[in-house]
Formats: sequence, structure tokens, C-alpha cells
Amino acid sequence: MGESHVTTEEDRTAATPSPVADGSTVSSSTKAVTLSRMRPRLPSLRSLRSPRRPRLWFEILLIAVSYWLYSLVRNAVPEQKAAALRNADWIWSLEHTVGLAFEETVNRAVNSVTWLIVSMNYYYATLHFVVTIGVLIWLFRRHPGRYAATRLILFATTAVALLGYYLFPLAPPRLMNGGAFIDTVMLHQTWGSMASGNFKHMSNQYAAMPSMHIGWSLWCGVTVCALASAPWARILGALYPMATLIVIVATANHFWLDAVGGVACLSFGAAVSFAWYGSLPHRLPRRITPVRGRLRALRAARQPRRGPAVATAAEGGAAAEGAAPTPARRP
Repeated sequence: MGESHVTTEEDRTAATPSPVADGSTVSSSTKAVTLSRMRPRLPSLRSLRSPRRPRLWFEILLIAVSYWLYSLVRNAVPEQKAAALRNADWIWSLEHTVGLAFEETVNRAVNSVTWLIVSMNYYYATLHFVVTIGVLIWLFRRHPGRYAATRLILFATTAVALLGYYLFPLAPPRLMNGGAFIDTVMLHQTWGSMASGNFKHMSNQYAAMPSMHIGWSLWCGVTVCALASAPWARILGALYPMATLIVIVATANHFWLDAVGGVACLSFGAAVSFAWYGSLPHRLPRRITPVRGRLRALRAARQPRRGPAVATAAEGGAAAEGAAPTPARRP
């Protein structure tokens, strides 16, 4: 009789190829391909932080909605008149203590020159918006790579100012009880102040701390000084926040300590932008590489590169195949 052969578990294991041993390369390559396909669909935090080319329609809509929300929240804060007047008295007393209570003197001195104070009233009412929008347009056109980071500073500065309006209601000097300050808009009947005349019921009059006239003007000045190439533009950028400080004091709309609050808000906005983009705006590239150019660079980087030895051997083989046979030399 023939010998019977019993298939054991060990024979089966030896006969059957190990899927892990034989398919490890295939499995790893499959995973690599799958991950590479998933990367474009799942943008990383780094890609979200990288500046992108701004779109005009989106920026106009974003600025309009943001300012509308800012005005809505600012005016929705309870006016808290009694607390605002107490805080104004405290600020005025503090400035006297440190010997820098000069607002009333400046207010009365400038008001004695009619053409000057009227000009300052219109300055206060218009340039706050005109210059800020102008700088945003200039950034959009000339510095698109730095636009998003600089805009974030402005937005974060404005957002944190809302906390000041809520936590520290403050009456402007012209509304202080028993104060000798002059409301220059009311006196000269000039247009423009959202807290005087016919507009006083449309705006929160007790939201003077911090001063966004200073916060925005300093943002404009620093941006122009850091990015403009023309010397005259940098000079105007440096003078603009200083002129704004004189105007807000002369028109009795702010204490000088309100300006300090505006500077603090701007510093917070700059810190937020730096934390998100990892750099100050002026250190970012001025232009943004188009999407097609970045895709080409990524494709070129992903293509396998031949080693120098392989490339040399391949080139040598090709040269040997295409070269003509060398005739033998005669003795």
C-alpha cells in the first residue's frame, strides 16, 4: 500500500504565501497613493495660514458686513450714561494728577480760529473712513500678498474695541457735567459728527474708550510707512496719526488717554495677525504665486529624480548605441 500523506497546519502555512511578507510593498505604496490623493481634499492648517490672492467682490462684501456688524454691536451696547459720566470724571482727575490735562486748553485755543476748527470738524467726520478705505485699496492693488495679514490687524483691532465700549463706558469731554469744553460741531453747525447734532440719536455717545480714530489712523500710518517706497508717502503716513490726535482732542471728542486705548487695541490686532501668519505683514512676499505656478512646482517636486550614477550610465549607453564604430588604427 502507498503511504498516506496528511497535510498538516505547518504545511499549509509553508505552502500559502504570507500576505504580510509578499504584499508589504504593495500595501505601503497603496497607502502612499491614497494619502497623496487625500491631501488636496484636506487642507492643512499651514495652507490656511498662507496668504491667498484677495478677491475684490469678497473684500467689498466682507468690509461692508464687518462695519455693519461693528456699528450694530457698538450701538447695541447700553449707553450707561451715569457710569460713563463717572468714568469721564475719573479720567479727567487722573490726567490732572499726572499733570497732562491739556485737552480743555487745546479745545478752546483751536476753537478761537474758526476756519481751523471747522476744518478739523470735517477732518474728524470724513478722513477716518476715506483714508482707511484708501489704504485698503492700495494694499489690494500693490501688495496683494500682504493684504490679508494687514486687514486682519484692522479687523482684530476693531473687534477688541467693542469690549472697551462695553466694559468701560466713557463720555467724551464735550458731554462732561460742568465741564468747560466746547462741542465744536454744535457750535459751528458743521456736518459730520455721529455723536452731535441730528445724528446723536443714531450712535452711542458714551463709547469714547478706546478711540478708533487713533486705532485706524495709526494702522494706516504704520502700514504706509512700512510698505510705501516714496519718501513723501512715508512722511504723510507718519504725520497722519499725529494730526488725528490733535483733531480728536481739539474737537473735544476724546481724552488723550482714549488714544492710548486705541494704541493698545492696535497692538492686540498686530499680535493676532502675527500669531496666525507667523510673520509681520511687511515681511511677507509682496506678490502671490498664481495657483497654476504652484501646481507646476508641486508636480515637478513629486516627479522621481534619477541618481547621478543611473543617469550617467543611461546617457553613456545611449551614446554608445548611437555612436559610429571607431576604425582600427594601422600599425
